[in-house]
Amino acid sequence: MVSKMIMKMKNNLSNMILLASVSILAASCGKLGKSSKGGLPKNDGQLHGVSLGNKYTIPRPPGMIYVPQGTFHMGANDEDISYSFTSRNRQISINGFWMDATEITNNEYRQFVYYVRDSIALAFLTDTSSKGKGFEERRKVLKWNNRKWLSDNLSGLMINQVEFPYAKEIDVSKLKFLYRSYDYKKAAEARPDRLGDKNYNRDDFIISDSIPIYPDTLVWVRDFSYSFNEPQSKQYFSHPAFQNYPVVGVSWRQATAFCKWRSNYLNEYLDKNKKFPESDFRLPTEAEWEYAARGGRSQSNFPWGSYYLRNKKGCILANFKPGRGNYPEDGGFYTVRADAYWPNDFGLYNMSGNVAEWTSSLYDQSSYNFMHDMNPDVRYNAAKTDPPRMRRKVIRGGSWKDVGYYLQTGVRAYEYQDTAKSYIGFRCVIDLPAAQRAQTNQFKKP
Repeated sequence: MVSKMIMKMKNNLSNMILLASVSILAASCGKLGKSSKGGLPKNDGQLHGVSLGNKYTIPRPPGMIYVPQGTFHMGANDEDISYSFTSRNRQISINGFWMDATEITNNEYRQFVYYVRDSIALAFLTDTSSKGKGFEERRKVLKWNNRKWLSDNLSGLMINQVEFPYAKEIDVSKLKFLYRSYDYKKAAEARPDRLGDKNYNRDDFIISDSIPIYPDTLVWVRDFSYSFNEPQSKQYFSHPAFQNYPVVGVSWRQATAFCKWRSNYLNEYLDKNKKFPESDFRLPTEAEWEYAARGGRSQSNFPWGSYYLRNKKGCILANFKPGRGNYPEDGGFYTVRADAYWPNDFGLYNMSGNVAEWTSSLYDQSSYNFMHDMNPDVRYNAAKTDPPRMRRKVIRGGSWKDVGYYLQTGVRAYEYQDTAKSYIGFRCVIDLPAAQRAQTNQFKKP
C-alpha cells in the first residue's frame, strides 16, 4: 500500500515537472517567434525580418474542393485501339490546388454577364450623382425592368427595339470584357543576359484583348443538322429551370475571360478590406484535370473507380449517350444539373459526362513525349493569325451527346479556342498559398 502511494506521488511529481517544462518551452518559443505587426522592426542591431502585415485570413473559396498533391499515371489505362499513341501512359506528379466541385453553372456565369453589362451601362450614363461611390452602390441606379428608363437612357446604346414596339432587349454584342493578363511563358523565355537580347519592360508581356462574353445560344441549333432543338436555344441560358445546369455555348477564350474576371472580383474585395491579393482563378491544365478526375484511383478507367459505366444494379453512373442513341436512359435528354450523379472520391461532380470541359492546355499529339513530369503544362497563347492547329485546346470528360469511350479519364479530345459548342463547359481552379492548403475542409455549392 505504501509502495503504491510512493509510486503515485512520483508520477504526479513527474507530470508537474513535465508540464512546467512544456510551459517554459512554449513561452520561450513564443518569444523567439514573435515578429513585427507590419512595417520595419525597431532597430536593435539584430535580424528580426519584416512582416507583411496582419495574420493571413483569406476565406476558403465557396463551392470549391481541395485536391491534394500526389502522383498518378497519366494516359490511357486500356489498349489504344486506334493506335494513335497520343496519350502514352507515364507517371506525373501534381501540386495541390482547389477546383470547382461542379462545372460553372448558368447562374454563376450570369453573374459575370451582369457585372459586365452594368459596368458598360454606367459608362454610358451621364448621371453624376453616384460619382465617387463604389461599383455596387453605383449599379443601384440601373433600372433594367423599367422600359421607360431604358428608353430614355440606353436606347441606341445598349438596347435594341425588337419585333414589338413595347419590347426591348439588350444588344449582347455590346457586352465585351477587356481582358488583360501577364504572359509568364513569354517573360521566362526573354533573356536579357544573353548576348543580343534586348532589355525588356514588364509591359512587353501584357496580353490585352476585348472579348464578347455572352454565351452563344444558337449552338443548340447549329451543332445538330436536321434536329429540332430550338426550345433549348431559347430557354437554356435564360429560364430559371436551367439555372443550376452547366453553362454551354462558351468558347475557350470566354472561359479564360471568366477566370480573369473572377480573379479581379475577388481581389477587388480583398483590397477593399485591406487584405492581400490572391492567386488568379484559371482553367485547369490537362494533367490537373485528369488527376482530379481520377479521384486518387490511378489505374481506373472512370472517376467512380470502375471499368464499367453501370453499377452492379445496372444503373448508369453518368450523363452520356448509352447504346446506339438512347439519350434519356441515363435520366437526362440533354444536360442535367451540375451536381447530378455521385461525386468521385475527391468530391467532384460530373468529371465524366454531362458536358466536356475546357482545359488550358494546347492539344499536341506528341506532348506526352516531351512534357515535364512535374506539373506538366503545354500552353500556347494563339493569335487570330496562327494556323488552326495552333488554336486547338484540350477538352476532357466527354458529354451528354458522346458515347462511353470519351468518358474515360485518360481519353483526350480537342476543340478550337474560338469555337462554342452545346456540349462543352468548364470549371475553374485556384492555387492558394501553402498555409491555406493545409486546411482541407470541403465546401459544396448551395
